[in-house]
Amino acid sequence: MSAETYRDAWGIPHLRADTPRELARVQGRVTARDRAWQLEVERHRAQGTSASFLGPEALSWDRLARRARLADTARRCFTALEQKDPETAAWVRAYADGVNEGLTETTHPTSTPPAPEFARTGLAPGHWDPWTPLGVWLATHILFAGFPAKLWREHVATHLGPEAVALFATDGPGTAGSNGWLVSGERTTTGHALIAGDPHRFIEDPGVYQQIHLSCPEFDVVGLAVPGVPGVAHFGHTGTVAWAITNAMADYQDLYRERLRRTGAGVEALGPDGTWHRAARHTETIHVAGEDTVEVEIIETDRGPVIAGGPEGLDDGTPAALSLRYPPRVTADLGFGALLPLLRARRVADVDRALDAWAEPVNVVQAADTEGGLLHRVAGRVPVRPAANGLRPVPAWEPGHEWTGWHTPPRAGLTEGVAVMANQRGPSTPLGVEFAAPHRADRIAALLAGKERWSASDMPAIHMDTHLASATPLLDHLATLTTETTPTTETTPTTATSLTPKAAALRDRLLAWDRRMDADSADAAAYAAVRSAVVRRLAAHPALSPAAVAPAYPEVLQPWLALVPRVAYALEHLLRADDLYGIDRAATVRAALEEIAGRPPAGPWGDTHRLAPWRALPTAATAHGDEPGLSGDHDCVLCTSPVPGLTDRAARGPAARYVWDLADRENSRWVVPHGASGVPGSPHHRDQQPLWLDGELAPVVTDFDRLTKESDD
Repeated sequence: MSAETYRDAWGIPHLRADTPRELARVQGRVTARDRAWQLEVERHRAQGTSASFLGPEALSWDRLARRARLADTARRCFTALEQKDPETAAWVRAYADGVNEGLTETTHPTSTPPAPEFARTGLAPGHWDPWTPLGVWLATHILFAGFPAKLWREHVATHLGPEAVALFATDGPGTAGSNGWLVSGERTTTGHALIAGDPHRFIEDPGVYQQIHLSCPEFDVVGLAVPGVPGVAHFGHTGTVAWAITNAMADYQDLYRERLRRTGAGVEALGPDGTWHRAARHTETIHVAGEDTVEVEIIETDRGPVIAGGPEGLDDGTPAALSLRYPPRVTADLGFGALLPLLRARRVADVDRALDAWAEPVNVVQAADTEGGLLHRVAGRVPVRPAANGLRPVPAWEPGHEWTGWHTPPRAGLTEGVAVMANQRGPSTPLGVEFAAPHRADRIAALLAGKERWSASDMPAIHMDTHLASATPLLDHLATLTTETTPTTETTPTTATSLTPKAAALRDRLLAWDRRMDADSADAAAYAAVRSAVVRRLAAHPALSPAAVAPAYPEVLQPWLALVPRVAYALEHLLRADDLYGIDRAATVRAALEEIAGRPPAGPWGDTHRLAPWRALPTAATAHGDEPGLSGDHDCVLCTSPVPGLTDRAARGPAARYVWDLADRENSRWVVPHGASGVPGSPHHRDQQPLWLDGELAPVVTDFDRLTKESDD
């Protein structure tokens, strides 16, 4: 067997081998060469051992990974895969073997360039087991369904009343979304379909997606791979069929309140039959860099692993224990059986069949082929159970909360030759509880309706659209404010309902604003500043402040329980509600406007709305001024998400952009926020960032004669 590695002008790996298994091995090897540090971080996160070199800040994640049994679940899933689908298991094993080879090469003192993070931490690369890619996949997506939102609903209902749940319903701060749109051949200049979009995730450095080209006699695929996982799962083009996904916002993980007690033999949990059942229990040790080791008690009931609390309650003594039930733990199946069939797909029907094996995360999928076939469906495993399970933690000791089967994934069609997916209510509505606001989807649909025929080169204009429809409720409140006519001073209005001249001028300016969140827009900066001031004032109001003190759940779950982000992302609902606990919203908006009029932003939106990528090892480059300014906002198609009231910096945004052209694959385009290499100092570490910032895309090259051969294997 032989394998070859080629590179294009952007350093993107193009791999060719004789068999799928050999191709998986070289994919693992080249990924380790390009992303050695990233792969090791992901391996440790899957195992719950990242605090051993990242320190105390990683401890809360490690606790969750251990208590949720991520590594053990990955092992179970791989064992089941070996029995059910030995070909795929061998393919995954070959990938892990390639990673081990590449890690050895990359961290060798003579390697060029070396992996500097290993030297900084004193960490040596460890061994990848065959199940490690499954662990990486599981760790990457365990929070995708946003099960901590159930804790928020319970928390806000307890402190503000049941009606607060609907008021705060929104795409919460911990979820991940995407844009995607499918344009059929009847609406394109070539007569063949186009698929375009951008997944929205936490922006990490190195990036969460890896551009790659995989070629062997059985298939030839370009796409966006997840580093640490073989194949191309989410976004791919085989030449005759292409596919893409967004988060379906489905609810497929449950939290159970457990009643636990200690006995001489261990721990027991009260079941729905009214009797106590022995729970599995053991302890594990977490090593923490620079601190003492930490012991973690691992408990698993018949519902699932206990992820918070225990027989003695939470850390503050509150009597509580929560178990998590999630499909791979129940079925020992992560859906890896879909990966090879996706690579081998030639038509939409092949993609459709492959996705029947998909497990998680639950996605909305769009696909098209060169024969005119189209697909718009949900893929993934969602349990059938009572509606209460989807809303908040349910009592494990009461009957009626069991899983009784699996939903049939819904399907949808196109409207006037177009299908748009942006995490809004759509085909996956029966499977979820909360969805993204419709603004992004509505805007994409409106833009597509504005032109009869579309080409691949037209798509970046949609990617980069910055119109902010969600500004309407706040601007409507501003429009109702009155202007002072006879002020006694520059800053003191004569009546409680009138505005100072400076505030009136700011109001008029914002009402005339084009509602575009462009980086060079001073008006966008002023709107964002007023919005943040409104958020802070609402969150501090005595009527809402009881929800500000979050329960003592693990730190890793706290982003879902923080009041300020919840107010920020639900601001539309809060401003439009018939009543908001008696809060005088007009007075709140007026005070916020006066505040910002007195201290207006010094520059345009991009001065404070800057990229804030996550790095396992922070460096000097994480300083505020060293990252680029951004256009966009949470509800723009260009979804670069700040947290109003807390920070203008954007930790989430487009983790990639793509255009798949079914007329000619080499007319497809793609880009990532940084580059193909994860090694600082590499010429391809950040070379795509200028394209990403400007809305440009790099060409997809599939002709090996146009590539540079790197090495023979």
